[in-house]
Amino acid sequence: MMDFLTHCRSVVGDAFVLDMPADMAPFLTDWRGRFTGKALAVLRPASVDQVAALVRACAQWRVALVPQGGNTGLVLGSVPDASGSAVVLSLARLNTIRQVDPVNRTMTVDAGCILQQVQEAAAAAGCLFPLSLAAEGSCTIGGNLSTNAGGTAVLRYGNTRELCLGLEVVTPQGEIWSGLRGLRKDNTGYDLRDLFIGAEGTLGIITGAVLKLYPQPKASITALAALPSPAHALQLLNLMQDHCGSSLTGFELMSRYCLELVAQQFPSLPKPFAAPHPQYVLLELSSSESEQHAVGLLEQAIGAALERDVISDAVVANSVAQSAGLWQLREHIPLAQAKAGKNIKHDISLPVSSIADFIAATGPLLEAAFPGCQLVCFGHLGDGNLHYNVAPPDDISNEDFLANQDKVNRVVHDSVVGFGGSISAEHGIGALKRDELAHYKSAVELNMMRAIKAALDPLGIMNPGKIL
Repeated sequence: MMDFLTHCRSVVGDAFVLDMPADMAPFLTDWRGRFTGKALAVLRPASVDQVAALVRACAQWRVALVPQGGNTGLVLGSVPDASGSAVVLSLARLNTIRQVDPVNRTMTVDAGCILQQVQEAAAAAGCLFPLSLAAEGSCTIGGNLSTNAGGTAVLRYGNTRELCLGLEVVTPQGEIWSGLRGLRKDNTGYDLRDLFIGAEGTLGIITGAVLKLYPQPKASITALAALPSPAHALQLLNLMQDHCGSSLTGFELMSRYCLELVAQQFPSLPKPFAAPHPQYVLLELSSSESEQHAVGLLEQAIGAALERDVISDAVVANSVAQSAGLWQLREHIPLAQAKAGKNIKHDISLPVSSIADFIAATGPLLEAAFPGCQLVCFGHLGDGNLHYNVAPPDDISNEDFLANQDKVNRVVHDSVVGFGGSISAEHGIGALKRDELAHYKSAVELNMMRAIKAALDPLGIMNPGKIL
């Protein structure tokens, strides 16, 4: 492979072909620290033309490649396997905001732009890019698109797919498809854009995107409600939507155990209620009119919820700092889990109307199979996405419990499918859920997916072993 690497160095320069173990190490371990792969080299192009040239080289030498953005994925989609035969193609140097068009309300960006960088560029132009996730300081737009990321604002603005108008993609043959059109309507044949969004780099490499922008809200207001059960949370969701309509931009469910875990691991964070409650909902309203309008909507809705015994108590943020403190409770749940130890994660989606029944049915099944296990259940209730994580009982080591991962997955995923849900809502499939996908997808669906993969990537060099 020396000829191959020599050619890659001629394309991007010696400094940007990393083949020493110490230099490659940051690119080879997944974000959760569960797996470390091996690579022939890490390639770091600085332009779309360089990406295309490197892909052509991979096709010529039959070298598999793994596209990587911020490497914040949770399903082993952006790290290579243990063979050491693939290269990692990092897009981190493609990080230019190409154009901001406030009139068309679009922004054209490189795929390696950090999500927070895009949010800030939109704000500087007086606009809003609403995608928001816990990893926004390190995840990239290319990764967000490749996994069709969700986040906390899906209820109002949709997943990343809904926030993208056009793409630029390097195909597995090393050709550049320039579909960077800022059009809301373009009915000229197959929607190629949607093939690549959510494909996790298995069909091509996203190198640029046209993103939708929105008006900055005049005001946002945050509240934390305490509730007796998930069923009450669904009642609150309907009530808030009836009272507030599209002003409701966030609606996050958190169990009592979630906030207890956060309090244990991060004792300096706010403790909004004197006594614990079974469930909590963090909700956010954004008004295009005024703060007074947002406060009025929220007070009316909270008052109605208290009158009908839908909620037990509520705390409303009176400042930006208080709002940030309430959101920190939600955002620190994954961090608290990581500090507490290993757990078996599930990123699932369900019809919103089935969520309370799913929680009520699945908990006892897990308790019967794994007595004493702890359920860390939280997520984006408004769009039906739960992070349903299972932590080990106090008397079992992390390693012993993780040995049961397949059995735990079967209990959870069988229940999810039984309620008409999906085993992956916003994290993707990667390598971690590949076998689970094969277990639950129909033969018809899998065969269509394989046909698309074979047609676009006949050499099978694009992120092999992921999804299929």
